[in-house]
Amino acid sequence: MYQPPQFRSQDPAHARALMRAHPLASLVSTDDTGFPVVTHLPLHLEEQDGELALLGHCARANPHWRYLAARPQALATFLGPQAYLSPGVYPDLARVPSWNYLAVHCRVEATLIDDPEGKDALLKALIAQHEPPYAEQWRALPEDYTGKMLKAIVGFELRVTELQCTLKLNQHRPESHAALHARYRAGDADAQALARWMETLGLVPAGEH
Repeated sequence: MYQPPQFRSQDPAHARALMRAHPLASLVSTDDTGFPVVTHLPLHLEEQDGELALLGHCARANPHWRYLAARPQALATFLGPQAYLSPGVYPDLARVPSWNYLAVHCRVEATLIDDPEGKDALLKALIAQHEPPYAEQWRALPEDYTGKMLKAIVGFELRVTELQCTLKLNQHRPESHAALHARYRAGDADAQALARWMETLGLVPAGEH
């Protein structure tokens, strides 16, 4: 993605935090004609020995898994909180509106998971992230039902080969930070999340939090 240097995060912890807090991703591949195809789905981030992998699945009826099998390289994108940036945060009038956002792009290499044991483990990883108490209910369901559900999906592991993280928070305009932070703190949930990220990145001086 286009990354002005002032918005590019070099800290992998920022990307990991965003992917875990906003797991609904856009998985982008190409179909057999070369046209882009997108599936929106939750992806579970795993880290082992410094390597990142994303676990997910799609319906067997969704042809996207076939495209991954034919062309394993793909793109997974995550969009974090985002909000309007008013020119009113600047002390001068020669300014224009903009938009602030946090985003992560992962270049990935896909490996399909289509055996029942592998898919069951994958689903348990997703359950553990989003609703751990449901694991007991899943285990108690009849085998014919869980088997039917597992047959209806195709899982995949997406090994992250390249990571980009953009944190667009007006870093290059320090004269706007105090007013922008105040507006975001008084805004909706996305705006408030951006205010907390401004604090995390040290854009707001001590005492203004």
